[in-house]
Amino acid sequence: ILTGSADRTIRLFNPIKASLSSPESGLVQTYSAHGYEVLDISVTDDNARFASVGGDKQVFLWDVATARTLRRWTGHFGRVNCVGFGGEEGSVVVSGTSPRSENEGIDELHMGGERVQFELIIMADHLIGSQGSFDATVRLWDCKSQSTKPIQVLDDSKDSVSSLHVLGHEVVTGSVDGRMRLYDLRMGMIYADTIGRKLLLSSPTTPLWYAEAFSANLDPITSVQQTSDGNAVLVSTLDSAIRLMDKSNGQMLQSYKGHLNKDYRIRSCLGPRDSVVISGSEDGKIYAWELFTGKVLETLSAHNAKVASAVTCNIARDEFASAGVDGSVIVWSAPQ
Repeated sequence: ILTGSADRTIRLFNPIKASLSSPESGLVQTYSAHGYEVLDISVTDDNARFASVGGDKQVFLWDVATARTLRRWTGHFGRVNCVGFGGEEGSVVVSGTSPRSENEGIDELHMGGERVQFELIIMADHLIGSQGSFDATVRLWDCKSQSTKPIQVLDDSKDSVSSLHVLGHEVVTGSVDGRMRLYDLRMGMIYADTIGRKLLLSSPTTPLWYAEAFSANLDPITSVQQTSDGNAVLVSTLDSAIRLMDKSNGQMLQSYKGHLNKDYRIRSCLGPRDSVVISGSEDGKIYAWELFTGKVLETLSAHNAKVASAVTCNIARDEFASAGVDGSVIVWSAPQ
């Protein structure tokens, strides 16, 4: 399990060796280089490298075994909120930023590969890096090159980029401006969908068309993840709702409600075989829904009733992990 938090450090844990009485007994390695909070991490498929981003406006590429930084990229004008790997053998790094410092605990979780790995911060990969930041840009970095300049900058967002997910040649981003954007890097195309629109009417007599044109308020997006087949995107927003969106036409396939998400960046994820949706909540609980029906399958109390900010799933082991502002990480059996 790889975690990152507000104490500016990244820690690698072996959950098998950890115990409830002595969680630090599972600590394997500590990674220190960030000058500000760590906001996201991402690990390559072979678990050999990971990327981390945070409040210091930089992107770090790490060697897991030696705890050495392999690359350090700068260029963002604000804090970097998210990062991910793409390209062949993790040759592309993609990262984005969020509008505020949501909490002081563990921010993001990830489990990947045959080994159990959780990421509490989103990171980048090997060849090209793409990051989203407070300056509302997504940047792509070449991991094999010694150049410190991005190979591409995507500046379509009107506000901070809070989340991103890379699948094949596509990059999906979620922004505080309330829009999900799909970048098809192979075709050079961009598609944008508005998520969770709320209308603010200035008076009862205000025409609806006027409100839609000038007074629309879009809920910020906190999390995006593509399904394994690439046909849909799971999107979380600050209206306490999670939506499954059809990538081909932008239509909502299903919604998931019951949790609380009004103020903080809370991550959601897809469970084993994309059959379950899992999310944290501001009431400190973990919620699991059936993907197709939207029915709540489980509600788990955790993290001392404080904000449960991140969840991630390990498909190979049918397990998932949650992290919260109480600074703890909990490993669970995945709901079926």
